This record gives sequence, structure tokens and C-alpha cells, in this order.
Amino acid sequence: MRHPAHETRITHRSSGWSLLFIILFWFTQAACAGEAPWIRVDPAGNTLQVIQNDKPVLSFDNISIGRNGYARNRVQGDGKTPLGVFRVAWKNPNSRFHLFFGLDYPSQDHAEQAFRDKRIDFDTYYEIRRALYFGEVPPQTTALGGYIGIHGVGAGNPRVHEAANWTEGCVALTDDQIDQLARWVDIGTLVVIADDATIPALAYVPQQAPKTVAR
Repeated sequence: MRHPAHETRITHRSSGWSLLFIILFWFTQAACAGEAPWIRVDPAGNTLQVIQNDKPVLSFDNISIGRNGYARNRVQGDGKTPLGVFRVAWKNPNSRFHLFFGLDYPSQDHAEQAFRDKRIDFDTYYEIRRALYFGEVPPQTTALGGYIGIHGVGAGNPRVHEAANWTEGCVALTDDQIDQLARWVDIGTLVVIADDATIPALAYVPQQAPKTVAR
């Protein structure tokens, strides 16, 4: 059995309220966006669900997350899965992980918090904000890290996947699971990675399809 995910606690109360505000904002937008399916990842319980019409239509247990757990604020190479509200920004069907759905991390919220904390400079903050505004994939090689997504095991070790959290920050499923998930995923699909199951969220309408980035 997999060991419980290690939780990196949020020490800045303002960060928690900021995340809550953004999730509630997308929830209110959903009222006008229809009944598009969205993905809920619970890193504490190692579960992933596809939600539609307020009901789970697909559920997976024993998923894998970052080898060092999860955190509200991550940095390059820390092996942690970022909490937050994201959207699917690109797909790579030829990934070494079998199939890769890339997320638009770092998000605007992550960039703003990192700039306030002086973990990134203004030029980096501006480039992230600019890319997100124009519907492009934000820079993936900043101090905040990148190439965060949902993927299969692919060339990885299935036994390791069954026993432990092993990714560099992504969410990993078995190859069969990621193939099932693919039926529900499109560019712009909302993905909420949160350890509080009581926070509601639904999809919003993306501005445009971001450019493809392989992974």
C-alpha cells in the first residue's frame, strides 16, 4: 500500500485565502459555462476524479504525485506537486509517459505570490502573466519549475507506481487509467489540485488554445 502523501503545510494565511478566492471565482464562472467536466485531484488521498453535473463520472485511487508530496508554493526541482487551479494547456500523445496532459503552471496566482516573495523577478513575473493573458503556455524553465501535468507510467516502473509517490511534481496514473481519462480531457479542461474536498470548483471558458509543448 502506498504511504500517505506528505503534506507541506501552507504557512502564509494570505496564500490560502488567495487560492480560495480563485477557486470560488471559477465556481461562479461555471454557472455560465455549462456542464463541462472538470478534474479534481486530491493529493492527500491520492485520488483523481472527473466531475460533471456535481457528480463523479470517473474515479481513480492510488494515483501518484510528487516524490516529496505537495505544496502551495513549489520551486524548480523540489519534487512537489503544486496546489492550485489550472487548465490543460497541451497534450502529448507521444510522451515517454505514454500520454501527457500539460497544465498551465505556473498560474497567475503562483506568479503573483512568487513575485511578492521575491522568488522571481519582475521580468519573469511579466512573462508568465503575458503568456497566460494571450492563452499561451507560460514559461516552463523559471525558478518555479514547469512541465507539470497528468500522465501515465509509460517507460516508468509500474511496481514503483503502485508502491510510492514517484514523480517530479506531476500527477501520474497507470497507462490504462490515463487512456480512460483522455475521453474527458480537452484543451482548457479545468484541473483543481486541492487537499480540501469541501472547496467547490468548475471549469471556465479558456481564451484560446495554448501552443503545444512536448513532454
